[in-house]
Amino acid sequence: MPTAAPVAREAKHYKPEIPPDWCPGCGDYGVLTVLQRAVAELGIPNEQLMVVSGIGCSSNLPGFFKSYGMHSLHGRSLPVATGCKIANHEMTVIACGGDGDGYGIGQGHFIHSIRRNINLTYIVMDNEIYGLTTGQTSPTSETGMKTKSTPYGNPEGQLNPMVMSLAAGCGFVARGFSGDINHLKNLYTQAIQYPGFAHIDVFSPCVTFNKQNTFGWFKERVYKLEDAGHDPSDWNKAMERAKEWGQKIPIGVLYKNPNPKPSIDAADPALQGSALAKVQKLGLSKEQRHKFIEEYV
Repeated sequence: MPTAAPVAREAKHYKPEIPPDWCPGCGDYGVLTVLQRAVAELGIPNEQLMVVSGIGCSSNLPGFFKSYGMHSLHGRSLPVATGCKIANHEMTVIACGGDGDGYGIGQGHFIHSIRRNINLTYIVMDNEIYGLTTGQTSPTSETGMKTKSTPYGNPEGQLNPMVMSLAAGCGFVARGFSGDINHLKNLYTQAIQYPGFAHIDVFSPCVTFNKQNTFGWFKERVYKLEDAGHDPSDWNKAMERAKEWGQKIPIGVLYKNPNPKPSIDAADPALQGSALAKVQKLGLSKEQRHKFIEEYV
């Protein structure tokens, strides 16, 4: 959660000189634009914001965002983001990546980040394909889907990240669609303000390599949970909604724990007070410091 008092900001304040270079029409443009608008609405200063990614098309996002940022290793955005948050828990930390990055090689980190309940937001741009490597099946590709790596149809089961997130105990679980930017912005602002690990899976269609799960395909199927009277405080109902896939797919907040568990950065005694990245008082007298120095020199 941002700790500084809100200041007047606009989305343009988070746009760097280098423009995005994704394929024209890529859903990631919407994800980026909405995130810039969301942090501007929350008034988070650029210097108090950290955006960390893994590897993939979507993981280029920190380079198109004017804040602190790091393009880390494949599947490793969450450990890096965790380190950033622990070192300076006064910063707002956002991790991002794709479905292959986060739900494939990074799945172990995903589960344990939920377990640790680090106070950060994780945005996964889910396009059901490996885009950077030119069109192989990903963990969220539909069973039977024909791709470069499965020309006769994907024989594997489709991973459901919403069910996995809920089962792992995530306190804030949501799904958005980059084709509905106003709705997505509301999800972002809620997630960033949530006092613990927040997970948002965003349908972000790959216009180049996924000709099945297109913008049109999603527009015909997605419906908003709030319009359906869903209660996000009910975990069991959230799990039922999370299992929906086919002609109707829900977007919105599936679950928001009404009694959030303390995040590690709020519960760890070592992280109380000012950030570790800042000068810390050791709590030792001058005589004690000299004694330690003499002992080890």
